[in-house]
Amino acid sequence: MYRSLYYGAPVSLPVCSKLKGMKKKPLPPRVLGGLDKLFIGIMLAIFAGIVVHAPLTVWLGTVLPGLDLQIKAWKEILMGVGAVIAATIVIRQKRWDILKSPWLFLAGVYILWHVLLIPLFFTNLTATAAGLLIDLRYVVFFGLMVVLVQLYPQLRRLFLWVFAVGLALVAVFALLQVFVLPPDFLTAIGYGDETISPYLTVDENPDYVRINGTLRGPNPLGAFAVIGLAAAAAIWLRGQVRPKGWWLALAGVVTTGLFVALWTSYSRSALVAAVVALGLVFLLTVGRQLHRWVWITLFVVAFAITGGVYAARDTSFVSNVILHENEGTGATVSSNDGHIESLIDGTDRLVRQPLGAGIGSTGSASLFTSQPVIIENQYLFIAHEVGWIGLALFLLLFGRVLLVAWRRRSDWLALAVLSSGLGLALIGLLLPVWVDDTVSIIWWGLAALAVGGRDERAIHKTPKRTA
Repeated sequence: MYRSLYYGAPVSLPVCSKLKGMKKKPLPPRVLGGLDKLFIGIMLAIFAGIVVHAPLTVWLGTVLPGLDLQIKAWKEILMGVGAVIAATIVIRQKRWDILKSPWLFLAGVYILWHVLLIPLFFTNLTATAAGLLIDLRYVVFFGLMVVLVQLYPQLRRLFLWVFAVGLALVAVFALLQVFVLPPDFLTAIGYGDETISPYLTVDENPDYVRINGTLRGPNPLGAFAVIGLAAAAAIWLRGQVRPKGWWLALAGVVTTGLFVALWTSYSRSALVAAVVALGLVFLLTVGRQLHRWVWITLFVVAFAITGGVYAARDTSFVSNVILHENEGTGATVSSNDGHIESLIDGTDRLVRQPLGAGIGSTGSASLFTSQPVIIENQYLFIAHEVGWIGLALFLLLFGRVLLVAWRRRSDWLALAVLSSGLGLALIGLLLPVWVDDTVSIIWWGLAALAVGGRDERAIHKTPKRTA
């Protein structure tokens, strides 16, 4: 028996164990109520449905033409409902610790800055509403996913399975588009000049068809493939999953489909992003185990490939697919010229407009105004909408996600988020990559699953020793 410090009274062993810092028994999992299930169902519907958002909304728009805008905004409507339900659950359970999350703080400040700028540059209700949806939907979804993984950490596996099914769907359809289906197949469900083109070509050259997959265009398809390939490489090289039999065959088909989607999108920025993302996964997993002669060989091969591309710069394939500089294609303005002009214009606007030009002043939202502006750079896009402060807030949120993913890189999902995030950041230099709803919602949803489960400051804390 242990003796108390006072009056010599005996103290039982269990009480003393608590005093010595022994862990308490884990509480049994809470039974999910109706609101919990509704919130989870909404988040699953968005995360699963966003992969087929483009073909689904185009088809429904042809069936119900009067509800075209409402159909396109289905995910944002669900996010609004989900936000109300999430707030109700947090208040009922008194989970004030969730509200102290740095992720919710950063996302909230970014959203608040958008709201504060509305009266300063208001043009019309339609453009402002469209701009808010485009600018904030992935940030709102990220915040809701952070709340979800804080409330129900056991659901991470379920959402990852949903992501895997989405990858398989995109990959298989890409294979069908390339090898089985005619290029204009999607016209059967409403694709066309008034909705989404069923396919594109490289600078109007019909010899190089760019497929869409289930996304809104070839560039988003390439960006989505970067996310999928980074995830596949991370989970494989981390050694956490070794599929066998039919699972191995299925994984091979999906991975092949993602490579085919990446290549036939003919997106140069996505190709560079994939090289960076896969190279980073390789470097952080098996890179240190390789002999220096292997690295020397890899550098020699890379140098030889670069030299070969330069030597073949006048061939049809290199000039069309890689350089986009074939003057005989019929395009009045090459994509290279378009990127350069957009970069110059966006930079000039950045310098002249420290507060931006207002919500809905850029991209597709600006088509509802008298002065539409197209900027092909994600960072200049944000600066044009919300100015220097808005851009700084976004970079702070995005940079913090990458930093925490780096700290947790031993986890395959964090490694995939880190590597694909850096790849998408490079795409953002040439395209507004986060404008596409599928790419942005999938990546930011995965980011929340990877870094939002607990306070990242706890990662490096050394457990206190007990006496």
